[in-house]
Amino acid sequence: MNARLWLGALLAIALPAALSSQSTVSPRARQLHGRAVVVDTHDDTTQRLISDKTFDIGARNADGSIDIPRMRDGGLDAIFLSIWITGDVTGSAAVRRALQQIDAVREAVRAHPRDLVLATTAADIRGAAASGKIAALMGVEGGHMIAEDLGVLRSFAALGVRYLTLTHSLNTTWADSSGDTPVHNGLTAFGRDVVRELNRLGVMVDLSHVADKTFYDALEVTRAPVLLSHSSMRAISKHPRNVTDDMMRALAKNGGVVMINYNAAFLSEAYRVAASTPEWTARFAAIDKACAGDEACAILGRQRLEHDAMRAGQLPTVSWETVIEHIDRAVKIGGVDHVGLGSDFDGAVMPLGLEDASRLPVITQALLAKGYSERDVEKILGGNLLRVMEQVEKVRH
Repeated sequence: MNARLWLGALLAIALPAALSSQSTVSPRARQLHGRAVVVDTHDDTTQRLISDKTFDIGARNADGSIDIPRMRDGGLDAIFLSIWITGDVTGSAAVRRALQQIDAVREAVRAHPRDLVLATTAADIRGAAASGKIAALMGVEGGHMIAEDLGVLRSFAALGVRYLTLTHSLNTTWADSSGDTPVHNGLTAFGRDVVRELNRLGVMVDLSHVADKTFYDALEVTRAPVLLSHSSMRAISKHPRNVTDDMMRALAKNGGVVMINYNAAFLSEAYRVAASTPEWTARFAAIDKACAGDEACAILGRQRLEHDAMRAGQLPTVSWETVIEHIDRAVKIGGVDHVGLGSDFDGAVMPLGLEDASRLPVITQALLAKGYSERDVEKILGGNLLRVMEQVEKVRH
C-alpha cells in the first residue's frame, strides 16, 4: 500500500478527537477526504515563522490554526504560505522583507524534510500527496513587493513563488485595490505587463484584494485562468474583498477559481457590520498597538477576543457552516469547477468550529450531506486548483 492510500485508510479509521465534539464525520466522508488532494491557497503562518520565537510548525500548538500535526489531522495535502507585508512598505524595503519571508518558508521545509516538501507545480503537489508529505507553496500577497520591477517578479518566481496577488489593501502604483480609493481606473499599462509576465512565468494571477475594475482588466489581459486565493461571495457578505455574482460568472468564463475565505467578516454580513463599529475597531486598534507591528500577535489576540465575544453573545455568532453557504452560492452562480478553499488561517478570525486545519473534514461531510457527488467534492477540496495550476503551467514560455 502506498503512502497516499495508507493515509486515506488511517483517516477512515479515526479522525481527531477534536472533530467529534462539533460534528459526526461519516466513514464515507473520512475515506473521501483521505483520498482527495486537499489544497488551501492562503495561510498567513509565515508571520509566525518570522516573529513568534515560541512557534514550532512541527509541534502541536495550543493557539493559531496551522502546524504539521494539525495539518495531518485534517488531511491537508498542500498549503500556500503567504508572503505579506503592509502596502505602505514599498521599494527595496518591501523586496527585502519579502525575501526574508521566502527564506523562512524554505527553511521550514528544510527543517522538516519528513513532513514538508517545497512544491512549485501541480505535479509536485500530487507527488507529495502520494508520498505522504505536505506540499508547501508560496504566494506573494501584494504587488507592491515587486517594487515596480519585473526582474524582482522573475526572481520571486525562481525562488518558488506561484502566485502574485496584484494588490493588498492599498493601491499600488499600477493597480487599484478594493481597500483604497481608485486612482488608476483598474490596471495601468505596467499593470497589464505584470499580468503578461505572470503568464509567461507560469505564475498564477491572484485577484483577491483588487478593485472590481482591476479584476475585469486582468481578465482582459490574461491568457490563463486566474485565481482568487482567499475571497468569498458578496451576495452573502458585502465585504468589498468578496466576489459579486457577475464577477463569479466572468471568472467561470475565464476558467479560474475562487477559493472561499473563512474570515468571519467575509462569511457573515451581520458580523461584518457589528465588528466595524467604533467600539470594536477601537478594541482591535488597542490589540494592534500592544503587539507593536507583530502581525501574528495581533491576529492571535483578535481571535481570542472575537471568539470569546461570539460565545458571550457580544458579537453575532459565525459558525463553520457558513463556509458551506458560500461554496453553495459560488457553485450555483459559476459552477462546481470554479470553487475551492482558501482559508486565511493564521491571518483572520475563523468561524466557530473551523478554528484550525484539523477541522477540515467537516467540510467534506457537509458537502456530501448536501448531495454533492464525490467527484465534485474532490474538485472543491483541491482538484479545481490543481487544474488551474496545470493550465497556467501550459502557457508558460
